[in-house]
Amino acid sequence: MRRYKIPLTINLYHPKGEEHLVIIHEEEELSERMLAWVIAHTSPGGVVRSFRRLYGGISSIVHSVTLQEGDRVTECVLRQFDNADWLRKEPDLARHEAHSLQWAALADVQTPQVIAWDETGSQSGTPALLMTKLEGEVVLKPGNMESWVKELARVLARIHQVSGDGFPWTYFSYRDRSSLELPGWTACPQVWQAALDIVKGPRPDFKPCLIHRDYHPTNVLWEGSRVSGVVDWVNACRGPAGADVGHCRVNLAQLFGVETADLFLSAYRAYAGEAFSYDPYWDLVSVMDMQDGTPGVYEGWIQLGVTELTDELIMERMDEYASSLVKRAAESG
Repeated sequence: MRRYKIPLTINLYHPKGEEHLVIIHEEEELSERMLAWVIAHTSPGGVVRSFRRLYGGISSIVHSVTLQEGDRVTECVLRQFDNADWLRKEPDLARHEAHSLQWAALADVQTPQVIAWDETGSQSGTPALLMTKLEGEVVLKPGNMESWVKELARVLARIHQVSGDGFPWTYFSYRDRSSLELPGWTACPQVWQAALDIVKGPRPDFKPCLIHRDYHPTNVLWEGSRVSGVVDWVNACRGPAGADVGHCRVNLAQLFGVETADLFLSAYRAYAGEAFSYDPYWDLVSVMDMQDGTPGVYEGWIQLGVTELTDELIMERMDEYASSLVKRAAESG
């Protein structure tokens, strides 16, 4: 199968063999079969003008694709699920995200719309999802941290207003609680032991709702000071709102520190009101879900321009955050 790996310019693929010049970056690669599948579901009589790799995630390959049919130009986003280990565990990834996006459309939040999906790769060559493109960009260095954090919290509270009743995918923690061990890298093992004791204890009751399950700044798009959309819905499920809050908080704690994570919690509680009952248990579960080895700088942050973090700083912040959560648990117990 011929693949297009473009140095500077090529004669662009057209299903009828016609040639069109396009200029895009090197190391962009899509198969002829995949391009034909995209055209068939977006502009059957058109051509692909260009495509470019979108960065920020590490679990799949995402491209922005621009097509033209006559005077009409269409932009869409193509996600290819190429992680073999992930597919072995969850072979329905493309279908899962397609259904998640259909459900997320019920929220008062901008989300991509499903165009097509290929669960097994039988049509396109790789399990894939094709969706509309949202306007906006990821912002990881906000000009006004407080308003940025509050807007993140406001949008998440809106997502959680959608009932999870009937949604076929349900929440599970990514790591088996019984197999969790004390991390060897920590400078405060007594804190982590207390955290482990809490996580291995009884799970608090919760009222399930639709949760994104991977809500953090890299999956949120902005136009100016407002969120323009939320992407990457492949992990969405019916579960506890606290799992979403906790996942975002641990990302904020690593990016900016405990104070920013706490600001997000305060803002979320204000927006969610009585619908949300906070329990530090879900924060601690989110922390444990991310402790697969020694903490380090997330590659997606580097790809998006955050280059000042170090692995050592991330470890320090994780110790500080775990300490703050154990203290919260003690005060609430």
